[in-house]
Amino acid sequence: MRKILPAFLLLLSSTSLLPAQSVRWTEQRTKDWYAREPWLVGSNYIPATAINELEMWQADTFDPQRIDLELGWAQSIGLNTMRVFLHDLLWQQDPAGFRKRIDVFLAIAAKHRIRIIFVLFDSCWDPNPHLGPQRSPRPGVHNSGWVQSPGAAVLSDPKQYPRLQDYVSGVVAAFSKDPRVLAWDVWNEPSNTNDPAYASQEPPRKKELVVALLPQVFAWAREAGPSQPLTSGLWEGADWSSPQKLDAIARLQLEQSDVLSFHNYDAPAEFRKRVASLQVYGRPILCTEFMARPRGSTFAAILPIAKENKVAAINWGLVAGKTQTWLPWDSWTNPYVTRQPNEWFHEIFRTDGQPYRQSEVDFIRQITAATANAHASAAAR
Repeated sequence: MRKILPAFLLLLSSTSLLPAQSVRWTEQRTKDWYAREPWLVGSNYIPATAINELEMWQADTFDPQRIDLELGWAQSIGLNTMRVFLHDLLWQQDPAGFRKRIDVFLAIAAKHRIRIIFVLFDSCWDPNPHLGPQRSPRPGVHNSGWVQSPGAAVLSDPKQYPRLQDYVSGVVAAFSKDPRVLAWDVWNEPSNTNDPAYASQEPPRKKELVVALLPQVFAWAREAGPSQPLTSGLWEGADWSSPQKLDAIARLQLEQSDVLSFHNYDAPAEFRKRVASLQVYGRPILCTEFMARPRGSTFAAILPIAKENKVAAINWGLVAGKTQTWLPWDSWTNPYVTRQPNEWFHEIFRTDGQPYRQSEVDFIRQITAATANAHASAAAR
């Protein structure tokens, strides 16, 4: 097992002290990788039957039949990419079983010509995850059962970091050469402190802990020898055009990522601004979260901009279910118990597979078909 680096080394931005296999991809390597890919369009995915990533993946609630059904709906409108969250507790519980279920999932995705971006860690929502049966959705509340990985107790205890290393190394190594895996998103919104939902339950020094651990996670993943690129998406801050304008966590995300990714739930003008701020770095750009209809982040508004700039566009999310993310963020302070929102926040399909808006899926199908045909023609030449 690789020795965990002392904190003062982790804060250095240079990679010269890291082993050779931990070096970030060159710009040319990222461009060569991206040139082989079609325009990547898809969703953040969890089946309607799961409230969080634990319920999605645990043996008792893993639902390949439902996943097959839902990814078929995704394929039918031209989606070719899904971003899917994993969890460290699943590896601790049963590494072999978890690997097998991931393989089953990837086989289903490949059947539908969909490739996967796996998310290893996540700082969003409940900081106290547990194995076993998960709680029922809180009525009227957006994402009321999602859990963080690692949880607050583990993040606050460096003695547990070797277990986290085993998880990252084991999962990435198992699928390091698997063409069904598109990329590894090492940590989702690492600086998120979840105010107001869970702020009082977060470690008081959460951001300091993340600053120390995040470079190690990148290093562990690289040492597993993946043929796929690593990333972690920027989501905070007014200007990403220079590392000097970023806080410590965002700077690490930018400087350690092979390909750049970001989240944006705003109207088209702000989306364009974010894309432009990242284009200065000369690396492929993936928007790994977008689409919040009441905020002006819609498929009709955002997908043409993403296509024009060959920016991957991965919305949240695919099918309405136990996560209840068709409800807006403000449902945490004002639950939608006796009413429904005027407009769905996220999701493309209703639980039964009917589109939320037929005009929307028609547009997605049209814009993805044109690009897919062009990519197929170029590949044939």
